Amino acid sequence: MKLSRLILATATTIALALPASADKQSLNAISKYLNGMKQAKTKFTQINDDGTIDTGTIYIKRPGKMRFEYDPPNKALVLVSAATVALFDPKTNQGPETYPLNKTPLSIILAKTVNLAQANMVTGHSYDGTATIVTAQDPKHPEYGNIQLKFTGNPVELRQWIINDDSGSSTTVVLGALSKGGSMPHKLFDIDLNTNTFNR
Repeated sequence: MKLSRLILATATTIALALPASADKQSLNAISKYLNGMKQAKTKFTQINDDGTIDTGTIYIKRPGKMRFEYDPPNKALVLVSAATVALFDPKTNQGPETYPLNKTPLSIILAKTVNLAQANMVTGHSYDGTATIVTAQDPKHPEYGNIQLKFTGNPVELRQWIINDDSGSSTTVVLGALSKGGSMPHKLFDIDLNTNTFNR
């Protein structure tokens, strides 16, 4: 199962109405926002490279953790934890496919410290009249692909991302309103624990 297909995107109707943003957000303001996001939860819509659409719930716990729970009939699960991306596919009846997090563009927003102003990380920074759009890559490994992030403001809020991976595939993820705070137990993101229970 392709990494790009399962994880790296989400979007429902890109016609989702986004709140008007008063102005283009600076890279420093966006970095500060991401660094301040310790945990968040929301519904998401994912548009896959082949045009299919999935929905589900995403859990974000920075630094370094994400969980993509897909709505039926998609029974897949994607976990990001311990510097690893794990794709669970019930059709295989096996353990998860795993990939190093640092070889995917998701690592940029899950880093302990996000600094979009560092040299050669941001390759695009624009404003479309509604949202600020930032395209970022690993400056040391641009061959790993990039992530295009969409933010509305005031206050700054992450609304969407598109991951363009190293295979040339792209996945769009559209986020609902982020619910921040609360408690997210470690077991939500624990790859070994979920491996033991996923196919039961």
